[in-house]
Order: sequence, then structure tokens, then C-alpha cells
Amino acid sequence: MPWAGRAGRSARLPEGRRAFETVEDMSTAHSGTGPAPDHVLVIGGGIAGLAAAHRLLQGGARVTLLEASERLGGKLLAGDVAGVPVDLGAESMLARRPEAVALARAVGLGERLQPPGTATASLWTRGALRPMPKGHVMGVPGDLAPLTASGVLSPEGLARIEEDRTLPTTDAGSDVGVGEYVAARLGREVVDRLVEPLLGGVYAGDAYRISMRAAVPQLFDVARRGGSLIEGVRAIQERAVTALPEGMAANGPVFMGIAGGIGTLPGAVAGAVRRAGGEILVGMPVRELRWTGPDGWQVRAGDRTFTADAVVLAAPAPAAAALLRAGSPAAADALDPVEYASMALVTMAFRRADLGTVPSGSGFLVPPVDGHRIKASTFASNKWDWIGQADPDLFVLRTSLGRYGDQADLARDDADLVTLSLADLGEAVGLAARPVATAVTRWDDGLPQYTVGHVDRVARVRTAVAGLPGPLRVCGALYDGVGIPACISSAHQAADEVLGTLATGAGESE
Repeated sequence: MPWAGRAGRSARLPEGRRAFETVEDMSTAHSGTGPAPDHVLVIGGGIAGLAAAHRLLQGGARVTLLEASERLGGKLLAGDVAGVPVDLGAESMLARRPEAVALARAVGLGERLQPPGTATASLWTRGALRPMPKGHVMGVPGDLAPLTASGVLSPEGLARIEEDRTLPTTDAGSDVGVGEYVAARLGREVVDRLVEPLLGGVYAGDAYRISMRAAVPQLFDVARRGGSLIEGVRAIQERAVTALPEGMAANGPVFMGIAGGIGTLPGAVAGAVRRAGGEILVGMPVRELRWTGPDGWQVRAGDRTFTADAVVLAAPAPAAAALLRAGSPAAADALDPVEYASMALVTMAFRRADLGTVPSGSGFLVPPVDGHRIKASTFASNKWDWIGQADPDLFVLRTSLGRYGDQADLARDDADLVTLSLADLGEAVGLAARPVATAVTRWDDGLPQYTVGHVDRVARVRTAVAGLPGPLRVCGALYDGVGIPACISSAHQAADEVLGTLATGAGESE
């Protein structure tokens, strides 16, 4: 049966497969004189594909990874601005899930793991920077006192929240948009000024379209039980204290970074894969994937043809659908409706002497309802000590622009995006200086949208590929979560299922 659990489930190697402790153990095992190990092709070189390759090697497989572009890492990208190393893609990972931190340690980055230097974020809304209220789950409050003190909502918005206690049960059905349900219980102000910017920071999406069941499953469980949403959030928060992974303190960091940038993680994983005997080929777009029976899977990429006993497909929805259409029309049809959002990141370095007053805190989110161009700004030199220490005379920050349904500005050139960002930063924090260096990174169709019905779509994909005549599994950001730990978890699950199938001989053609 295909795996139907969520990304938070622990992944274990299948019975009969040995987990090697080091890359040297893997290399030694693969150089023996016994039967040749099963060959698994991994299609896609983002963090999910790399994590799958690493896991497969731990399980004793021979691995070839094919990446269409000339670069590994997907949305994880390290770079620099004014000589200061920075992330030009994802810049942090959830620390209260073990997968990403554990992988970083496994590939030699443990000593470079760092929590944020500050986690004091704000919301730029209703004409001012206001403290991000505590005591919420993805913007849905469980404690009204800090929300009231923050000034994020109007008196009318606060009064509307109180109706939640007396409203009849709101039907969530088999799934519901986060914004739709929260607005019905607490009013639109909570959605527009709290939920929207927080969800937008994760998905660059529209809170009213994003699936509650997929994106915030703990809230969906509350919605299915009915009753007060506020009381349900309080119960979630109480349970969270006792449900942390073993060895993790309740007051420990929520997020984690890597000195030098999260973007260094893909290279470290790739290095471990290569040292373990895995082959990684870039600039190899896969054009055809088909099951040939006795010869296993045949994959045409570039001007080469590869054969393999199994495949892990870690590609975005359009590419995955194209490769699966001939062999599994049902999987391709389930992938076709998945939409993506585009965005741009503008990273800027300023001389501290030119700033006058240096902005405080880790940055701010911007509710789209306020009508500004930027959607968020991160004060990187404050948030990550390694950036602040790289050149103490510089102050580095970045802004983001674009979200699903609001991408017109992305048609502008890089200089215009810098100008738009500076204008909003001037209004938000009084910044009047000019940057000494800038870098604009565009992520076209970068983030999959988890619209209502997403969980069922994913289940249909997994059911369909599990029914193929040869072992094939899928993983990546479009399935169980766009965060780095979720991507790694889905990769481990796909790898473990493939290893288990190969170990038992299941999935082979008759």
C-alpha cells in the first residue's frame, strides 16, 4: 500500500536493510564482492532528491541522481552581496522537527548550526510597525491579550473575535480554505492582517484558497471537532509543549540556520552522496521514463539512456506529470491541477554609517490588504550572527515581492524591484540610504499551492504510482509540506518504501 501518513511520521529503513553510520561504511559496503546492489535513479536535485539519494545509499542501494539544471539545491541557494555570504533562497529551517537538523549534522554541518540571533518580528500594518502577537497558531489566536496589546486589529476586529465563543459549529467538510474557515469563526480582519501574511510567508499564496487540512492540519482537526476555534488553539498550544521530540526543550529555538547559509546544505549532502559512491549528474533533463519489464526502468536524459531497478521522482508537478503521463495517466491527471506561485527576493547591503538608526528586530511581514509592494523584509544582519560578523560595517537585509495572484511587479526589471523595495522600506522603517550592493533572485513558479483538496490529490498520486509495475515513489515540496524538514521527510519515506519494495521483490513485473 502507498504511504498515506503525514510528513511528521518517523521514517525507518525497511526490515533487512542496514543503516550505515558514515559515508565510509557505505563506500566499504558497496565495494564488496557480493551481488551488485540495486540501482535506484533519483530524478531531481533539490533538497528532497538529494536527501532521498543520501537515504538510499544508507540503505545499501547504488544511486544515480539526475538534475535538469546546472545547479543542485532547488530553492536553497547560497550567494553573496558586497562580499558577505547570504542566502538567496530559503534562509531558515524549522528546528522543532528533527529531519533537517539531523541531515545537516549527518553531512558534517553540525557545528555550523545556529539559531537566530533575534526572533523579534513585526507586522507592518495599519500605518505602523506593530509587534507580532504571541500565542497564535499560524495567525489564529489562542490568547487575546497580546493580540489586543499589539494594535494589529481594530476595536471592531477584536470585538468580532469574541463571537467565536457563541457561534454554532462551522462545517469544515472534508477540507476547507484556511481563510474561509477562520473568517467565519473570527472575522476577516484576523485573516487579512494575521493569517494572510504568515501563510504567505510560507506559500506565497492566498489564505482563502489554501487547504486547512494540508497546510495547518492541527487546525483542521479542531475544525472537524467543532466548537470554539480559540479554545481549540489553546489546546493545540498546551499539547505542543508535551509533544516535542525527545531532547528538545520547550524554550528551545523554533528555527535554525547554518553559518554560511542554508544554501550550503545541498552541497554538503551532495558531497556525502558522492563520497558514498553515488553518481550525481547535472544538466540532464529527463525526457522519457518507462518500465521495460526484465530490464527495469529505462530513463532517457540528455543524450544518454539509464536503466534502474527503481526510481524516486523528486520533480515539480509539471515535470513529474509529463514523465508519468504515459505509464500512469491517473497520477499525471492528479498532478495537473497543482498551481505554483512566483516571487522575487531583493537582497541589499548598506553601510551602517549611512543608515543613521539601524533597524531593530528580525524583520517584518506585510499583510497584502495594506496595499504595499513588498510582502516581507528580513533584517539578515540582526537575525543571523554570522552575517553581522562577516562585515561589521555593513547591514544586510532582504525583501520579498510577489505572491499567488499578485505577480505583476515581477515583470519589472531588477532595478525597479530594488526601487520599489527601498520606497516601502523608507515608509516602514525610515530607511533613506542607498545600498552599496544588491542581488535580485527570481523564483519563477517556485512554490506549490496547497489548495483545497490537496491531501486527496496527493493520495491519488501515491496510489497511482504504487500501482505501477516497477518500484517508483514521489517526494518533494508539492506533497507533504514546503518546508525543508517536510521535504526531507517525504524523501526519506519515498526512499524507504523503494528499499522495502526492492528487498521483498514486490512491484516486479510477472
